[in-house]
Amino acid sequence: MYHETTQKESSICLIANDKSGKGKASEQVSQLEAWLKRQPGKTRFERVRKGSDIQDIAQRVAAGPYDTVVVAGGDGTISTVAGALAGTDKVMGVIPSGTFNYFSRSLDIPDELEDALRLIEVGRSKAVNVGTINDRVFLNNASLGAYPAILDQREDVYRRWGRSRIAAHWSVVKALLTVNKPLSMRVTVDGTVYRMKTPLAFAANSAYQLEEFRLEGADAVRNGQFALYLAKDCGRFEMVKFAFKLARRKLEADRDFTLICGEEILIETLQAHRLVARDGEKERMLSPFRLRVLHDALNVIVP
Repeated sequence: MYHETTQKESSICLIANDKSGKGKASEQVSQLEAWLKRQPGKTRFERVRKGSDIQDIAQRVAAGPYDTVVVAGGDGTISTVAGALAGTDKVMGVIPSGTFNYFSRSLDIPDELEDALRLIEVGRSKAVNVGTINDRVFLNNASLGAYPAILDQREDVYRRWGRSRIAAHWSVVKALLTVNKPLSMRVTVDGTVYRMKTPLAFAANSAYQLEEFRLEGADAVRNGQFALYLAKDCGRFEMVKFAFKLARRKLEADRDFTLICGEEILIETLQAHRLVARDGEKERMLSPFRLRVLHDALNVIVP
């Protein structure tokens, strides 16, 4: 759900991540710098190079004097910057340069550089919902179990073969063939308790992404809830079949997964620490895992 405002002329900081997508952001640096120099008022360019801590950069920029923060990168980069800006009155502009770009596409932000830059100049600011897991912001999804394991494999596949959709899909198969036992968990959604054993708990905050994969739950996300998918308890080869069904847009609720929708989710696991994925990035977190929808928390420039 959106709350519309009118964008005003403002000072701008532009953050560009060289490592996003297939190095697309790196190739665009000179164009981004030239565009920024043409903007009125105070401007700053922050280039995220290999070894840089983008979270530190995002927090420093969020605390600075800039009204508009433009980020060039993929969903993981955009999510990190969004985490620093959520809850403030600053406005975020997006230059998509990742592999999938689910967040920008969900808001009809153009993929082409010149069109995205033009939108930042003439677009409007809208407040959008974000999700949090243990107070860490995510835009598209957060998950436990198989998907974080897939991201581990994906990094290795990308190093060997480069970034591409084919490499991303191969990493899914490779990871699922090595997934260990399903997770035993106690799940509480808006006060209702479920006890589950599942290889994957996936909380979606992007109606666009769900519609891309023809999954139920998009309407709930539009209404300000999470769509929580809990895969059926199964073995490795069944999980590979699950992934192929997902790729072919053939997954069905009840048969392949349990779907529960709500604004507040608590997931308790037996293990004290679990690997968690947020918008394609992974990190270890302490159980229990608390997920909340923050309504109208992030201001984004849109058409």
